[in-house]
Amino acid sequence: MIKPLGDRIVIKVIEDTEQTQGGIFIPDSAKEKPQKGEVVAVGLGKMNDKGEREPMDVKIGDTVLYAKYAGTDVKMDGVEYKILSIKDALAIIE
Repeated sequence: MIKPLGDRIVIKVIEDTEQTQGGIFIPDSAKEKPQKGEVVAVGLGKMNDKGEREPMDVKIGDTVLYAKYAGTDVKMDGVEYKILSIKDALAIIE
């Protein structure tokens, strides 16, 4: 498994469905980049000026929205992951 460093997180990318509600299939070339993922690993947090770790805003299992072109794509065992800085995680979906 991937263990992120510092204030980074690893998310498993959640692809949108390939079919619209009306039943039309969307080809890969017409899909937008996914912007949603499940947090699978969290770093220890960023060090502040006092030498203390700042707490992370997300935890393993959270579903987050992230910036469209953020992070680094990694593929392991056929599963697509993205390593992001915590600042690129925009919101938690509840």
